[in-house]
Amino acid sequence: MDIEKYKRDLIESYDKTAKKYAELYYNEIENKPFDQNILNRFADRVRGSGPVCDLGCGPGQIARYLKDQCLDTLGIDLSPASIEIAKKLNPDIEFMTGDMMALDVEDDSWGGIAAFYSIIHIPRKRLTDTFCELYRVLKPRGILLLTFHLGKETMLIEELWDEEVCFEFHFFKKEEIEKAVTDAGFNIEECIEREPYKGVEYESRRCYIMAVIS
Repeated sequence: MDIEKYKRDLIESYDKTAKKYAELYYNEIENKPFDQNILNRFADRVRGSGPVCDLGCGPGQIARYLKDQCLDTLGIDLSPASIEIAKKLNPDIEFMTGDMMALDVEDDSWGGIAAFYSIIHIPRKRLTDTFCELYRVLKPRGILLLTFHLGKETMLIEELWDEEVCFEFHFFKKEEIEKAVTDAGFNIEECIEREPYKGVEYESRRCYIMAVIS
């Protein structure tokens, strides 16, 4: 795989669809009580421990929720168009472009990371390396809250909302993510599955992992 071309395709695709994505999903969490509950518990764990990153933030809906829980919050996304929208929607939160596979962040910088569905574009062979990168930037006792779609398939999406795109959308088995997370050095504290909220989100079964640096 040409990983740099892969990333360029992702950036171009998300830049094209960022506005529509924000319109559809920015307020989605209002109808997802499980997500609110686990984010509240995450917030209680990381409050006061330093900056907390919404990684793969899109328009910043998770960053917004965490900021409203009195956290020092920032957001990072690969797509410049998504970052510009996030800044407009959340002028009191810092947002910047960045690559979760190679973060321009010093070691031991953050108290927590919330990565909501942002690993869906990480190639399977790069999962452990990516989680090692997240481990690197977290402080000791830092918390990773990770969510993903359960399955084993990879979907290639070439058109979305009347735009020509090039997305690889990876579903993952719980066991393969657990292995990659623990291989990166994290200790998994929780692994919870739930059914989708029908009519609210894409109807796939979801998994949530809470992991900590020992």
